[in-house]
Amino acid sequence: MEENFRDSIGTISEEGKRAWVYPKKPKGRFFEYRKYVSYVLLLFLVASPFIKIKGNQFLMFNILERRFNIFGFPFWPQDFHLVVISMLAGVIFIALFTVAYGRIFCGWVCPQTIFMEMVFRRVEYWIDGDRGAQMRLDRSPWNGKKIRKRVLKWTIFFIISFLIANVFLAYLIGSDKLIRYVFDGPSAHMGTIIPLLIFTAVFYFVFAWFREQVCIIACPYGRLQGVLLDNKSIVVAYDHKRGEAENGRKKFRKNEDRDALGHGDCIDCFQCVNVCPTGIDIRNGTQLECVNCTACIDECDHIMESIQKPKGLIRYASEDEINKKSKFKFTARMKGYTAVLTILIGILIGMLFLRSELEANIFRLPGQLYERKENNIISNVYTYKLMNKTTKDIEDISFRLLSHKGEIKMVSQDNFQISAEEPAEGTLFIEINNSELTGDKDKLEIGIYSGEKLVETTATQFLAPRSYH
Repeated sequence: MEENFRDSIGTISEEGKRAWVYPKKPKGRFFEYRKYVSYVLLLFLVASPFIKIKGNQFLMFNILERRFNIFGFPFWPQDFHLVVISMLAGVIFIALFTVAYGRIFCGWVCPQTIFMEMVFRRVEYWIDGDRGAQMRLDRSPWNGKKIRKRVLKWTIFFIISFLIANVFLAYLIGSDKLIRYVFDGPSAHMGTIIPLLIFTAVFYFVFAWFREQVCIIACPYGRLQGVLLDNKSIVVAYDHKRGEAENGRKKFRKNEDRDALGHGDCIDCFQCVNVCPTGIDIRNGTQLECVNCTACIDECDHIMESIQKPKGLIRYASEDEINKKSKFKFTARMKGYTAVLTILIGILIGMLFLRSELEANIFRLPGQLYERKENNIISNVYTYKLMNKTTKDIEDISFRLLSHKGEIKMVSQDNFQISAEEPAEGTLFIEINNSELTGDKDKLEIGIYSGEKLVETTATQFLAPRSYH
């Protein structure tokens, strides 16, 4: 097999210019499955910012205000360790999936592929026609018909890009705020409408012009698969043993005995190349441009049916299955990834259940020592910071010592309320009889109560004079 195809990518011509890809409109059983998966994921993507669970947006990534909601669970800067564990679990999951099933994420789940193939290209097929019609239209002069089609297509592309940018903004600032901005009008929120138009331009650029270059050039996952894949990984593969046989490919001729002539089942029709959205020839083997979209499988199966040959010349298979006829096995590497993933998910679930709805921190006031008072009382001054992570007000907040006998005196009111998703801070004094202390630095455990309900515990240090002990 010639390897010169690896010297350059399929979307660059010999002159070094962009080779525009005109993929044939796909059809077949895998394409139907992908459509159903894509529609579900598109619905999920659009609906997630507008779904509320216990008042929390289902998914939100408000980086500016450092507020995050993941599956209805609110995360604050204090929960950053949970976000890190979630991201690590996601990376390990993608790595495991890639080791086992290749780049299937790109072809079936990636938002770039779903929007490109299931939204923008379908609009393009509707306006410009299939592969041949698109090529003829591009070569034709700028007449009235071409201008009308181009303006219509570009306008629809811009509208879709604007809608995607709005959904994207709902993830960033929250759907409630987005809806309020929409009713207020653009002029009332110019600081938001300008970034929105910038995002719209980026999405338009990606889907109208950059297209498959995102997968080939910009996305690091295509290069990552070269590290993760091995001979046992399931990928979209061409069965070269069956397709080439002893004497290679040959154009189809009716009533010809190809087996007797030593030719393989591949009739060199190039339909697998014509339907590929990244413009590669899958018969050259696994390539970084391949996103495992299965379009070539559907097209090849259709050709095999038409010449009365078995389907599966291009199929999901590992290199070992094609070369050695070996079945898929759960390798030691896959077991290792699975073990790490299971541990991370277990830790994450445990932390989520143990996670408090109220974040509490009590610190000694910097630069202040203890104070001696009457009756052998030692007093320390502290600042407290509380964070209500819920969407409901927490009322009747009070502090109580759990580890020692003593008294907590608030500088402001003794009992107060923390508003939903808001912080509260203040100053308090802790007074303890020196006879209750065991050293010059005692660890105190303090309970934060809402009425009579303990909602959180925290710890701090209490300073006392060394000479008393």
